Amino acid sequence: NIFPGRERSLLSFQGQERRTFKAAVLIQRWYRRYVARLEMRRRCTWRIFQSIEYACEQDQIKLHNFFSYLMDHFTPSSSKERDFISRMFISGESFKEAELEKYCDYESMEVPDSYTGPHLSFPLLPDHATALLEAFKQKQQLHARYVLNLLHETRKHLKQLPNISHVSTCYSEEVTVCGDLHGQLDDLFLIFYKNGLPSPSKSYVFNGDFVDRGKQSLEILIILFTFLLIYPKEVHLNRGNHEDHMVNLRYGFAKEVMQKYKVHGKKILKMIQNVFCWLPLATLIDQKVLVIHGGISDTTDLDMLEKIQRNKFISVLRGKKRKESNRNVEIQEVNGEKNAEADPAGNEALPSLPLQPRPAQAPSMANRLEFSRWVRQTVQEQIEWCRRLVDISESEDEEPTYSSMVSLTDLDAPELFQSFQILDILWSDPMPQEGCRENTVRGGGCYFGPDVTAKILEKYNLQFLIRSHECKQEGYEFCHNRKVLTIFSASNYYEIGSNRGAYVKLGPDLVPHFVQYQANKAAHTLTMTQRISRVEESAFRALREKLFAHTSALISAFKAYDKDNTGRITLSNWATAVESVLHLGLPWRMLRPQLVRTTEDGMLEYKSWLDDLAMEQRSQERIQSSLLEVIYRNRSNLETIFRIIDRDHSGLISFEEFHQTWKLFSSHMNIELTDDGINDLVRSIDFNKDGNIDFNEFLEAFRLVKQTQDHPSQQLCSVLGR
Repeated sequence: NIFPGRERSLLSFQGQERRTFKAAVLIQRWYRRYVARLEMRRRCTWRIFQSIEYACEQDQIKLHNFFSYLMDHFTPSSSKERDFISRMFISGESFKEAELEKYCDYESMEVPDSYTGPHLSFPLLPDHATALLEAFKQKQQLHARYVLNLLHETRKHLKQLPNISHVSTCYSEEVTVCGDLHGQLDDLFLIFYKNGLPSPSKSYVFNGDFVDRGKQSLEILIILFTFLLIYPKEVHLNRGNHEDHMVNLRYGFAKEVMQKYKVHGKKILKMIQNVFCWLPLATLIDQKVLVIHGGISDTTDLDMLEKIQRNKFISVLRGKKRKESNRNVEIQEVNGEKNAEADPAGNEALPSLPLQPRPAQAPSMANRLEFSRWVRQTVQEQIEWCRRLVDISESEDEEPTYSSMVSLTDLDAPELFQSFQILDILWSDPMPQEGCRENTVRGGGCYFGPDVTAKILEKYNLQFLIRSHECKQEGYEFCHNRKVLTIFSASNYYEIGSNRGAYVKLGPDLVPHFVQYQANKAAHTLTMTQRISRVEESAFRALREKLFAHTSALISAFKAYDKDNTGRITLSNWATAVESVLHLGLPWRMLRPQLVRTTEDGMLEYKSWLDDLAMEQRSQERIQSSLLEVIYRNRSNLETIFRIIDRDHSGLISFEEFHQTWKLFSSHMNIELTDDGINDLVRSIDFNKDGNIDFNEFLEAFRLVKQTQDHPSQQLCSVLGR
């Protein structure tokens, strides 16, 4: 060999190259596994947050179903009880215009010389909006007079708008669509910083859910209403499912207003409640892109939506007699298909509320085919009746759905059908499967498939739908063959680092362009691992609270697998039992390592595990474990009940209101509760002897009656927990 040294060098280089290549492959495999594990953790965390969030929304609707059921079956025994019921559930919606303006009279309010916040004068100018933005950045508060004046002018403007707003890209360079903000003012500031303030050349559509959960919902409303009045042709607001007074009682907005405006908060809330019901229901961009908050169903009728008197529906959850049966009947069965497989009797219905078809016309349910045909015919007649009453000309036949399965003998059936139209567009979610079915996860609206989307697009000659309503990790997400776009603008919604916010810009070509962001500066400094770990820790903390809140039910479920009363069950049985109690649809076997200590024999000592959960919660609140469990499980429901009773939002309820409320509950639960017994209870929980009951004293009532058997609080919590 002439060049032996060169050959050896070449062989050495080739060997080194192979080792380098193998090392690169190993590193790549390791990295892919690492990223896959992170992604699995992220998805599990996401499932936990969403499951808990939707379960809470389900509880909200169950609570109002419970009150509707009480109202349907409670007969007042005196004019005093009748007045209380009317005041508690009805009068909030019955303010006439003159009464509302008199009640919310802002002109009689004086702004003191000591006030250093922004001043408003009408008509508003762009400088007023700039001053408001700067004031809110400095944590200043707008005087109540200006707030009420702004709400008054906003209401006057909204009353002139149609149910479906129309936007054209011909008059502006582009239209920007923003999703849920949920009281996160920093996200709105960042959107305006990145995209520019509303102007004649910068149109915005804000797609609902401006309030609740975040701490600055009122500031967001004030800013949006201000820009709406300054640029009425460029700023458009859609109603979301949280622009609803009954939802605000649960998710924090009502409480926020009362804390910020202790003197005039009641007036502000009453005015906002009325403004919300005047918000448009949808926006149509260039007649081609439909923007709605939640979604659609297979009975969504845009012609009907345009004709509905939207201000009648202060809350689609309220005043709605849910005399429905088998609302979750499979769509195929309602349409007369696949009747052999469907079992109407197997569907869950509200207790004691059977189907009420027209007497002597409904065939026996034993003959499913004949019964389904009858349902189809009567529902179609009902749809056409509703169309005529809202002055809509006949259109092509529509397939009946779950949302049409209401009691056809109710006198307010047309209004009910309209209510379901609104409920569907505010609460619904898309699903990958074909068809349309009840949204049992949220408890309201429906799940709609790609075929339902295609039908709506074809019927109204649309290109695609934009909706919000669901938090997405990247701030946006396409589905249904890119025909449905979800946009969500509240970044760090569940926890810092949990998700990005986003908005979408549409030009004349209607091609969507997305901008993503993180409003929290701390999120930018975290690595992916740190971000996932932080969010994961928060999710499991919330999940452990949920588990603790159902301790009693979990013990019963575990004992069903522990036949020999050993106090031990297999980890597989643990996972099955937990899901049977919580109904969160979570992959418990995958989550087990984060919740349960590993055992060598694959068994779990469930009593010690539950004791550990109780110890963790008791370290935060010094309350006896059994009562703490009840409060954890029902606190949101109890707080919502308290706020419903507290009609003036003072944070206090009178002895009379407490007395009538307990009589209402006891009548439903067949408990003999004497007037003297209720009076003794109310006196015992009025600790400061001021003649009123605050929320902590209200909770004390549940602690006191917990010491007796078959007490109202246990039965009430049982009903609310169904």
